Amino acid sequence: MILVKLGGSVITDKGRYRTFDPDAAGRLAEEIANTGQDVVLVHGAGSFGHMMAKEHRLHISVTESSQLLGASMVMSDVRELDLEVCRRMSAKGLPVVPISPASCAVMKDGALHRLDLEPFRSYLELGMLPVTYGDVVRDEARGLSICSGDQLMAVLAKEFGPSKVIFVTDVDGVFTSDPVQDPGAKLIERVDASVLGSLPRTERNVDVTGSIFAKIRYMIDMASLTGECLVLNGKVPGRLEAAIRGEDVIASRVIS
Repeated sequence: MILVKLGGSVITDKGRYRTFDPDAAGRLAEEIANTGQDVVLVHGAGSFGHMMAKEHRLHISVTESSQLLGASMVMSDVRELDLEVCRRMSAKGLPVVPISPASCAVMKDGALHRLDLEPFRSYLELGMLPVTYGDVVRDEARGLSICSGDQLMAVLAKEFGPSKVIFVTDVDGVFTSDPVQDPGAKLIERVDASVLGSLPRTERNVDVTGSIFAKIRYMIDMASLTGECLVLNGKVPGRLEAAIRGEDVIASRVIS
């Protein structure tokens, strides 16, 4: 089984509220389908989640009743995005099944505390491909909080021991600085704990789930279980398919 995360920056325009990229999602679905591999798919919320979540301060805590409507709106938005993703997957012949984190995950002070893995396990045994996503879920300390796609990836990697873990983003991998803003940024081909201190702590666009620094920490933990995690550019046609097939591609390899 291969664990793949489609970043919100690939399937949405993170700078424009609720802007889905059907062409990119459809092409990536076809690339996955072409490999014939069993995949568990996680996708980010992109512009369907981060903007509204930040406006209502859902990434901090839920202490006011007025925030509940904002949480409900984010839940609806990310489900709509998931539906769009699943439709593109099904159209390419992939028997996907959406699994909502709000129905199977519990947070505790912002950390993923429990995830019911039985739905994932059961659908995989049936030959279906689970699809889950960043969502707003119940938090035992904060009331509600954000369960990120990266947190879900970490738990799923630990449970299922995938043969490959691939993070699909809108750039070629992990860089010394933001390559969109800094033309002098350099691709880091091998990333481990020794380079964490030099990674940027800033966020691009509106992201309530942390900087690239925080994401790489999750990846390093996952790499201890799977050997490495690939971070690659999903905007380049064919790159995800080649990586799933085990071919050499331009990417960053995150190792333990």
